[in-house]
Amino acid sequence: MKPIELAQKLAGGGRVHELTGIERGQSSNRVFRVWVGDGTRIAKIYGTPARERREFHALEALASLPGTPQLIDRGLEGDMHWAVFEDAGRWNLGTLPENPGLARKAGEILRTVHETDTGKITNLSRGMDQEWVAVDFVSTLRRLERYRRRLDISGDLLSDAREVRPPFASDPHSAHTNPAPDNFVVDDDGNVTLITWEWATVAPPEWDLSKATWLLSLNAGPQAASAFQEGYGRSLDQYQLDRWVVYHSAMTLVFRVERSMDTAIGAHDLYLSEFRRSVAAATLNADE
Repeated sequence: MKPIELAQKLAGGGRVHELTGIERGQSSNRVFRVWVGDGTRIAKIYGTPARERREFHALEALASLPGTPQLIDRGLEGDMHWAVFEDAGRWNLGTLPENPGLARKAGEILRTVHETDTGKITNLSRGMDQEWVAVDFVSTLRRLERYRRRLDISGDLLSDAREVRPPFASDPHSAHTNPAPDNFVVDDDGNVTLITWEWATVAPPEWDLSKATWLLSLNAGPQAASAFQEGYGRSLDQYQLDRWVVYHSAMTLVFRVERSMDTAIGAHDLYLSEFRRSVAAATLNADE
């Protein structure tokens, strides 16, 4: 059975519309909106059993929190693990016009996640602490160097990047790890839900806060990014944020280039531009 066939079975003969993009690997999840009766639900077919287990464990830990997905059912069909969720909405913070009110709600949701007991979301005894971040920051830049010609990254830029101090990371808390704008789903009534929990773990709050602030600024505008931090109840100064952006943008570039080995990333790519910008800013501020 193919994922689309499983989604059709879960729809019980109702209409099915795939929400996942066309660029998907063999282990990628497939997500569908299915029409059941007079309403819609979200059917998720997982690429690997581990992804389903991690997401289910995270959602169990966060079940009492507002703004998290509501699981209806889950199961196994052949070798495919699946889950059905309430439909949290057709919009997200990446596709809507700049909306500080919605961004503020998103910040509030992330704050409640970080305040959740870390023992509930993972069995890790240590998590991603300052030492882990510092080591992985250096490792990520080394991986990036392998692809510098394909990415049109100069040796001087990489040399400057290596001079940037790893970003500050406070004690680990429960974390989403990828609070990108398109993971904050919005319904017609303005309710916000943070989806995609398969990579939830224990990490410094600055990881989530910096990534959400940075990507919201790029996709929805600076007012949305500022409102998000207001809702969260904390803001990062620009120097701290730029150091995190060096890290996040480098990770994004490595991930993308390793997923599509036959495709070159253009010199004007947004994340490449952000890597250049944040390295220059972090280096300049460090000298002041």
